[in-house]
Amino acid sequence: MKKILFIAGLLLSTAMLVAQTEEELKATQNAKKDSIAAIQGRVNAIKAQLDALPGWKIGAFGVIGTNLANFNNWYAQGLPNNSSGNIGITVNAFANLKEEKFFWRNSGNINLSWVKLDDKDDPTDDSGFRESTDVFNISSLYGRKLSDKFAISTLGEYRTTILNNFNDPGYLDIGVGGTWTPCDDLVVAIHPLNYNFVFSSEDTIFNSSLGAKILADYTKSIGSINFKSNLSLFQSYESGDLNNWTWTNSFSYTLWKMIGVGFDVGLRNNKQEALNYAINTLGNAGATFDNVDNDLQTYWTLGLSYKF
Repeated sequence: MKKILFIAGLLLSTAMLVAQTEEELKATQNAKKDSIAAIQGRVNAIKAQLDALPGWKIGAFGVIGTNLANFNNWYAQGLPNNSSGNIGITVNAFANLKEEKFFWRNSGNINLSWVKLDDKDDPTDDSGFRESTDVFNISSLYGRKLSDKFAISTLGEYRTTILNNFNDPGYLDIGVGGTWTPCDDLVVAIHPLNYNFVFSSEDTIFNSSLGAKILADYTKSIGSINFKSNLSLFQSYESGDLNNWTWTNSFSYTLWKMIGVGFDVGLRNNKQEALNYAINTLGNAGATFDNVDNDLQTYWTLGLSYKF
């Protein structure tokens, strides 16, 4: 009986010692986490001060998404012998100059992707990669400050595709107006005097016009998180059929050094492009601005992200 009591007491003491050690380790861990959070807070504060300094700020981040597959004699599916793939890349770059009396903000966005589905049993199908997403956008905004938050500004923005039908159509906005910068991360340009040049071989569908331009850009970096949202909107004074807008969003989370995971999503509305697609791709000769289906255009990319 004494031996049993001794062993029971020894086990109880060991359990209490382990529990106490575990609590001490957890307490130490929590203290370290608090210290890390405090250090990160100080780092973020220093970074905010650096961002507020005059001079050039240059950077880039984006997403690379890849999915490749190969099947042989996989009879459970409709195409038992096939190879498929999807490759996408997104680049968001900026070069911003901030001075006491003026600012000059330049940005670029490229989103490209290729897709293929090769049926090995069909020698006539297309076995190569085909373009599926093709977005190219650059903008330059110059502002002369009236105060810390308001400026008289001029904007130039160009949008097109580069893999296929380069500059057909292409859009060039040039205008003047005002810019509101409530914080370093957000810029809102409102230009009531803007001309939207449209370049296209289909001049019966695509038309240039005078109108108002709104450009809003929000770019934020907090520790390992990077986020960018950009809205570009043109409102024609001539006709609502000539309006267009594009809204792109990029999010990335850095896991190790400059590598992480990222997600991009884009929305677009352009009635001229919808009519051109209906007539020249679908062959609907009776399509007009009045009856065309102007569906919302979308894309998204998920994959590895990078940051420079």
